[in-house]
Amino acid sequence: MKNKFNLKLLEFLSSSITEYHAVLSIEDLLLSASYERVYIEDTWNLLEDSKYYVIKDDSSIIAFTYKKSSSYTIFGAHTDSPTLKVKPNPLIKTAGVSQFSVETYGGVLLNPWFDRDLSLAGKVSYLDKKGEIKSDIIDFEKAIAIIPSLAIHLDKKANKDRTINAQTDINPIIANEKDIDLNSLLLKKLDKAEEILSYDLNFYDTSKASFVGLDDEFIASARLDNLLSCFVSVEVLVKNKDDAFMMVASNHEEVGSDSASGASGPFLENVLKKISENSDEYIKLTSTSLLISCDNAHALHPNYKSVHEEQHSPLINQGVVIKTNSNQRYATNVSSVAYFKKAAKKADIKLQSFVTRGDMGCGSTIGPIMATRLGLNTIDVGLPTYAMHSIRELCGVDDAYDLYKILQEINPNA
Repeated sequence: MKNKFNLKLLEFLSSSITEYHAVLSIEDLLLSASYERVYIEDTWNLLEDSKYYVIKDDSSIIAFTYKKSSSYTIFGAHTDSPTLKVKPNPLIKTAGVSQFSVETYGGVLLNPWFDRDLSLAGKVSYLDKKGEIKSDIIDFEKAIAIIPSLAIHLDKKANKDRTINAQTDINPIIANEKDIDLNSLLLKKLDKAEEILSYDLNFYDTSKASFVGLDDEFIASARLDNLLSCFVSVEVLVKNKDDAFMMVASNHEEVGSDSASGASGPFLENVLKKISENSDEYIKLTSTSLLISCDNAHALHPNYKSVHEEQHSPLINQGVVIKTNSNQRYATNVSSVAYFKKAAKKADIKLQSFVTRGDMGCGSTIGPIMATRLGLNTIDVGLPTYAMHSIRELCGVDDAYDLYKILQEINPNA
């Protein structure tokens, strides 16, 4: 069962090359389980025990089983990952080659982006042949670019103190020096388009997700942060028949969530209001539901153990991680931990704890944002991961499946 789960996870990771493709992958899984799409701007006539989903800006998605006057177990994740995005006027011609200028998105670990076979994908808006605004999700589907390293002969300090300039050092090479019009390239990929209006395009590594290790004990992939949690959450929903489960996979977490489709926006709040009959029911719903903010956690790195807190250093394949921070960078509290530990005990899954070192800064998640905005009882949990924010991250084959089993057992109504 675990092996089948992980093979499906690898397929999900490889196909979800941008936040837009991640939503498409999630939608496919929901449709296979008879979920029905509804639209936030419409009037909803929901049926008890029926399953629905709603999409925002093609990059955030919420799915749920409708339960009248019930508390929900809400699984929170995010669809975006640190990447390189193409600028509006990208073409650079220099030194005999053509490049596309890029902007870093999120806290990108830049070194691993060098010498990778890169492709390009994302969302494009255009005018169709009738003069109407349309949009499509596209993928160039092959390696079209690379960021070559500077040879060590020309950079004697490369292995000692190399720094990367995000303006000048990371623009991918796409061809020999010539005029290249990105809009024309996009028109060739969109049969119905007459004029390109705008785009949001990410470069991505064409390498597929794979098992690694003598016994295939690890999973290596791009975008483990946070597609791992997206996949686990949707798998719980599609396999569930009765419980009041909801998943929220939002965009823009890696840049602070301050957007209409991010966790700071009104997307989840609007959905919860639409499934509540009145303001009293809404307040009851948000006060009694439980948000499981699922993100990745820093695994103890064998080569850099000194950067970890000694008593709170999670190990890969040895349990799901509860993340705590006294300054509320994580939203974990006494009550939410109790629910999660009860579920883990029922599922017979080990748990680990993560606390960052006191002399280092602590990252955050959508958990504190949604807890603050909506008043949801919240816990931050994660899966142990190496190389977070790299172009290729590493996790364990046991951990996603263990989280899946725990989430199946959580019920704030019990």
